[in-house]
Amino acid sequence: MSEMDEDAVLSDVEGEEETNEEGAGEDEKVQVCSLTPETTSEGLSLLCRTGNGLGHAFVRVELQDKGLNDITAISRFIHLRFVDVSNNHLTDLSPLASLTHLLWLKVDNNAVASFKGQPFAQLTYLQWLSMAVNRLTDLDGLVGSALESLNLTGNGIQRVNGLQSGCFANLVTLELRGNQLDTTDGINLPNLRQLYLAQNIIKRLEGLERLTRLNTLHLRDNQLETLDGLSPNMKCLQYLNVRGNVIFEENALQSLALVSKTLRALVISENPLVETTDYRMSVLILLPQLERLDKDPVSFEERTEAQRRVKELKEEEISEP
Repeated sequence: MSEMDEDAVLSDVEGEEETNEEGAGEDEKVQVCSLTPETTSEGLSLLCRTGNGLGHAFVRVELQDKGLNDITAISRFIHLRFVDVSNNHLTDLSPLASLTHLLWLKVDNNAVASFKGQPFAQLTYLQWLSMAVNRLTDLDGLVGSALESLNLTGNGIQRVNGLQSGCFANLVTLELRGNQLDTTDGINLPNLRQLYLAQNIIKRLEGLERLTRLNTLHLRDNQLETLDGLSPNMKCLQYLNVRGNVIFEENALQSLALVSKTLRALVISENPLVETTDYRMSVLILLPQLERLDKDPVSFEERTEAQRRVKELKEEEISEP
């Protein structure tokens, strides 16, 4: 996901949250209802062969914006593989337990407050799950041995201790933007490739040494004063976004040297450091392989000057008694 794409998604989430807040006092006026077999049938599409190969069934259902607070009726449609129940009033997803062929599930903009009592242990083939803008505060009860992508943007999650490799061995993309995390600790997912943590209150980088295959790390709009916590174990990291944090001093960037062999793009704009120093040259001395810094590619002249300064620093170290 590009920085521009991330900005657009963040704006959408902010807008959704504002709408939810503005409409909070009108919840009693909103008409809610239970799902009926007729409504489910109207949302069906994508005719496919059934899992046993003996017949055909519709495997996709779209039930967005139906005012639903109960989806019990969906349990009889056992061949479903793709389900979208976004923009409703759901708190209980247990009727999905019978949909054992489910691959893709979107539950954005509902009122789910906990993973406990939900059906995810039964959904052993589920690969893609999005529960953005619900009321989750932790991940207790969530399992997903087949999950490859998990989006929990815009909840109130304060800790992620449940993200262990044993339960999420196949997870490669994790989105936790717009939550209440104050640390990166607890994400023990060595196969993870993309991690999006923008718009939290993160003050400490912890546990990153476990993310040995991570190539994209978004930490925009947090409260980081330093990049201490980056690890040489992050041997695949290519893109790092720490825009809009509170990094004041050049010394706070020293940990970038630990990922200098692989990092190709760094976004560090909107930090106090950028306004007070020649930060580009300081960064390039630490990251000689960098190809893009903020919105601009690294020029040949900049790279040459950085190499010259590095050489001078080494000569000074040698000449010192």
